[in-house]
Amino acid sequence: MDWAEHRGLLEEGLKALGVAAEPRGVEAVLRHLELVRDWNERMNLTAITAPREMVIKHALDAASGMAALGLEAGQRVIDVGTGAGFPGVVWKCLEPGIDLTLVESLQKRCRFLEEVGESVVGPLAGRGGYRVVWGRAEDVGRQPEHRERYDVVTARAVAELRVLAEYCLPFARVGGRFLAMKGPAVGDEIRAAEAAIAKLGGELEEVREL
Repeated sequence: MDWAEHRGLLEEGLKALGVAAEPRGVEAVLRHLELVRDWNERMNLTAITAPREMVIKHALDAASGMAALGLEAGQRVIDVGTGAGFPGVVWKCLEPGIDLTLVESLQKRCRFLEEVGESVVGPLAGRGGYRVVWGRAEDVGRQPEHRERYDVVTARAVAELRVLAEYCLPFARVGGRFLAMKGPAVGDEIRAAEAAIAKLGGELEEVREL
């Protein structure tokens, strides 16, 4: 599979989102997608395997969250329940200066993410700002090295919003932000999550349709 033919689609999509991307970052995103597709033959990483759809529904969807946050180099970011590395790995490819932690509960997916670190992130930015943590979010969030340590916490479609808030807000430092990347039918989830968000010391800042 020649992923180069999808470079234009990715570059145009990033431009439309207002996400600046160096050529090597675009290359890294495409390499990540290629690895996801290859490893998907051995383990369940995604139901989306057509390259064009992967660019749109994985890479550009992830980048839309980056655009919403205005992500910057030096920020500590944690992606909870990352699966195949969306959105966190895409963010790291496009902004190598972030310090990224990926939390994943399935050990076999962690092995995949370690390979991504070696073959995608390492050549781009080194391994110092990239780590994979094997564990459940509710357990990892209690650990002192992770609790209230992050500028940005994110999770993409892994649970209902009330549950996500309970799992993810403990990772955020005071003044930090939690971005929940959800599908279009999220209104009821937001209303149901408001009490949990407030109880955990958070507040709803914005709902943005992308």
